[in-house]
Amino acid sequence: MSDTRADRDAFRAQEIDAEQQYVGTLYEKLDALRAETERRLRDTLRETGGSPQGRTERDISARMYTEKLTQLSAVEHGLCFGRLDLDSGELFHIGRLGLFDEDNDYEPLLLDWRAPAARPFYLATAASREEVRRRRHLRTRWRRVVDIEDEVLDLDDAEQGSDLGLAGEATLLARLDARRTGHMQDIVATIQAEQDRIIRAPMNGVLVVQGGPGTGKTAVALHRAAYLLYTFREQLSKRGVLVVGPNPTFLGYIGQVLPSLGETGVLLSTVGGLYPGITATGADSPRAAEIKGRASMVDVLTAAVRDRQQVPKDYVETVFDREPLRVDRRAVSQARTRARRSRRPHNVARRVFQNEMFSALTLQVADRLGRDLLDSRDLDDINRELRADPAVCKTLDALWPEITPQELLDELFSSPDRLRTAARKHLDDAERAELLREPGAPWTPDDVPLLDELAELLGEDDAAARAERERQEREELAYAQGVLHIMEEDDEIRDEERLRVKDVIDAELLADRYRTRSDLTAAERAAEDRTWTFGHVIVDEAQELSAMAWRALMRRCPSRSMTLVGDVAQTGALGGARDWDEVLHPYVQDRWQLAELTVNYRTPAEIMALAGTVLSEMDTDLEVPRSVRTSGHEPWTRRVAAADLADRLPEVVAEELREVGEGRLAVLMPPELLDGIGADVAERIPGAVVGTRPDGLESPAVLLTVEQAKGLEFDSVVLVDPDGVLAESERGLNDLYVALTRATQRLGIVHTGDLPDVLAPHPIE
Repeated sequence: MSDTRADRDAFRAQEIDAEQQYVGTLYEKLDALRAETERRLRDTLRETGGSPQGRTERDISARMYTEKLTQLSAVEHGLCFGRLDLDSGELFHIGRLGLFDEDNDYEPLLLDWRAPAARPFYLATAASREEVRRRRHLRTRWRRVVDIEDEVLDLDDAEQGSDLGLAGEATLLARLDARRTGHMQDIVATIQAEQDRIIRAPMNGVLVVQGGPGTGKTAVALHRAAYLLYTFREQLSKRGVLVVGPNPTFLGYIGQVLPSLGETGVLLSTVGGLYPGITATGADSPRAAEIKGRASMVDVLTAAVRDRQQVPKDYVETVFDREPLRVDRRAVSQARTRARRSRRPHNVARRVFQNEMFSALTLQVADRLGRDLLDSRDLDDINRELRADPAVCKTLDALWPEITPQELLDELFSSPDRLRTAARKHLDDAERAELLREPGAPWTPDDVPLLDELAELLGEDDAAARAERERQEREELAYAQGVLHIMEEDDEIRDEERLRVKDVIDAELLADRYRTRSDLTAAERAAEDRTWTFGHVIVDEAQELSAMAWRALMRRCPSRSMTLVGDVAQTGALGGARDWDEVLHPYVQDRWQLAELTVNYRTPAEIMALAGTVLSEMDTDLEVPRSVRTSGHEPWTRRVAAADLADRLPEVVAEELREVGEGRLAVLMPPELLDGIGADVAERIPGAVVGTRPDGLESPAVLLTVEQAKGLEFDSVVLVDPDGVLAESERGLNDLYVALTRATQRLGIVHTGDLPDVLAPHPIE
């Protein structure tokens, strides 16, 4: 027995040494590519550019080399993580990007994990081997191979072991048991078959990924973004990919995943960050957020816009040419009707209204002077003078003003009269009172979809700007034609350079390159442009979005190429989803696909058994996802008198921190309790922070509400006052379910009264 074990150990050591040599070769190749890219970037930045074309090409090259250098640096850790041994005798190593041997017909040294040839690494099983004899997982620490794990899939092979339900079980469990760091890690080395099928699903259409806690929804969504950018690079590099998360803390938590996969051209945003120039720092009450998210707010906003298109009760009087000029009801009403019938947005239709009104006022002035004595040129002169008169323009502006979305929404929510007029058919007195606030109040994330809707309803009268832009484009085109002409006539330019330029660029293209900022990626340009449409949109925690938020997102993806991940059992927002079809039917009817994740990788079975009792009480037919591991730690509970909670909680948390060691602990509690004792408790816990600070998740302990913790994971969770979590929301069971499933190792519950009935039947230590 000892000889056999010694032989196995010797063979293992020999294989690790061999893999170390190969991985070392890969890093030498990576270093050489990085050095060459750095050299080319330095040379490019030294170029002066000379002509406009030269400067444009220099900027494009600098951007290309910078992105390449970023990609090569991002894959440093875990460059190679697997190997496929095929029946044919071929060996393929799998890693974060593709590396090739240029001196040997570009033979692959390392297969990009997204390449079709690498897919068997994630899908092959003993029952369906896909010509794979052995799958090897490499565990590395920086550039050193520290361990290997082999799965022999050939049933006839002498080395064949049991058919594992998980690919790379030991490697996967090692990753799952590792301490959290405050940042999400990629799962590229441990993607499982059901996850891979979703990651590599076709890009077109709407794909809904329904998955319970810990099933890897977020990781799958991010790896899908990386896969789509690899597979459809040319298409998506022009339009970009948008990834939408629930809050800024969540975006910070996932922010390192895509760069670690070699992708930096993705725009990460919350719904509240989708309106350029708006920083949503305010917060709505749950009730106000639900009201703002209703689909009926479209009618409220439409009515608010129409309310700014005024008709006087009788007439208004202004002065023109030192004489009174009457703007009567009938003329204004006719002008308003014609403007509305144009079906243009408010600010664009305003030009129609003004044209009608100036025409009517021109005739009124002409009648005063004697219309029979005037010809068409005289009437044109009167019209121009009216348009230039400040008093007349001010009067007409009051009847149909040019207004921004920000101005209108601020005035709507700060004026009881305006809000009552716009919302009387849709909101009752109490609901309108919930929306009222002081003028100039900070914008909230729930305001952003309303501003986006108003931007559509109001539009922008850009006729003058468009005319100026067209004038500039004509000048730039003429300039570009001159540049090309000079290049053709310049004797110092070599013939081959002149021919190359003539072959690849004409004056119009050169002018276009001159106008476009070549130093910005598609994602960066999209962040500055509200009307940008993306090639693909990925939404995480999609079940939380309101009807108004969906409208804003759908505008940004008219192709409906979308991946939506979420869990309707975890919906906490009052206006969130109860059913996926209900959400999507207005936009795609039944033309969407559902994919389900059923395996829980994060939450241990001990904790999931408790969470399952909560899920069973919900109005849903969803099943508890199957946990792949146990932690050996049963959930614990501690009863503390309400009056002693502020004093006792720091002691309880300190005890749990000692158990967690170097891991991360979250203390979750209802918002009212967090606001009341959160800061005092945190002061008594070394290294603890309260709320969603940028660096909060890197702290040993963080105190959060359940909503703030959504989508995050921690080594240990202490849930405080589960009764309060249930009571503070109409969807309290959903919130409790979320709170119970954030932990990867340990769960504790601190309560001030009896445990809620939904938890009491479960035996808790």
